[in-house]
Amino acid sequence: MTKDYRSTQEIRERERELKRRMRIMLIGIGILFGGIFIYKGVTGFIFNHFMSSQSHTVTVSTMKVAYSEWDSHLQAVGSLRAIRGVDVTSELAGMVRTIAFLPGATVTVGTVLVELNTDPDVAQLRALQANAELAQITYHRDKAQLAIKGVSKEVVDTDAANLKNLLAQVDQQAATIAKKIIRAPFTGRLGVSAVNPGQYLSPGDKVATLQQLSPIYVDFYVPQQVLIDLKVGQAITLESDAIPGKKFPGKITTINPVIDTATRNVEIEATLDNPQQELVPGMFGTVSVETGKPQRFLTLPQTAISFNPFGDLVYVVNKSEANKKKKETLTVTQVFVKAGETRGDQVAILQGLHAGDEIVTSGQLKLKNGSEIAIDNSIMPPNNPAPILSNEH
Repeated sequence: MTKDYRSTQEIRERERELKRRMRIMLIGIGILFGGIFIYKGVTGFIFNHFMSSQSHTVTVSTMKVAYSEWDSHLQAVGSLRAIRGVDVTSELAGMVRTIAFLPGATVTVGTVLVELNTDPDVAQLRALQANAELAQITYHRDKAQLAIKGVSKEVVDTDAANLKNLLAQVDQQAATIAKKIIRAPFTGRLGVSAVNPGQYLSPGDKVATLQQLSPIYVDFYVPQQVLIDLKVGQAITLESDAIPGKKFPGKITTINPVIDTATRNVEIEATLDNPQQELVPGMFGTVSVETGKPQRFLTLPQTAISFNPFGDLVYVVNKSEANKKKKETLTVTQVFVKAGETRGDQVAILQGLHAGDEIVTSGQLKLKNGSEIAIDNSIMPPNNPAPILSNEH
């Protein structure tokens, strides 16, 4: 009995000790988790207080939508081409004896450029001329003999045919000699010389390029749908970044009667005055064709529009008042617009806005619907429909 009693007491004491340790462990776990929750709560409170103390106002530039008058015209990229332009070549083979031109010089039609060696041709020409003179003497003598029945008419006819044949050979040889003197086919400016004295030229070998630069052609292509607005004699202007700030006036001289089936564009040829010969063949420029009266459009700087796959949008400025302090605040709203033609820095707005609407022109990346803004127009984006190109670096 005594042993059983002691065993029971020991078991009870162990159970009490186990329960006490369990309580201590649970209290420790509770203190640990409570500390974590308190830490999270305090840090969250501090973060929220910090964020609430920060300003969410985004600084942007704005402007009011207004109408602009745009001239009705179409633009295209044109390529300049000489009124007359060729590579002067040799028609016959021969050795270069004399070069009579300066590279880059302006020459008139018929100016001698290059002379080939013609000594053998001149000698042959003199022989043919001697034969022709003898044939002519023979013809006149036999013709006098025919009058007194001294020769037959057949002999006189043979003499006449022989004379004509020899005279033709003289003309042919003279033409051969003339072809070996290469002349300018028209008035224009020469290019770089491609020949040297003593060089042997084959038929078709280039001597120099010759270009007539004033006036000058510009060729450009326009879509078929605007063909109805074009006509011969219509005024055009050309601008080139090679000559910034200068406009060259001209007129349409030819409208190609065939439309390109691959692009559905039609080729237009215009003629430009080029008295200073500033424009040269091969240069490109922007051609503007006046097609009608000026039109009014709502316009914005292109930087004011956010172009997206799902649509083009702008941010419109709204003015509102807070409930307590009655202080005016500015917010923005996204508005989808339909953009039209662009000119320079501007773009026409066809739908979505009205005159007088105030829109954001820069700083849109940080905005969303309802964002509060502050306006700073000290720096504004460019808004010129016809910016002047400059070659300054």
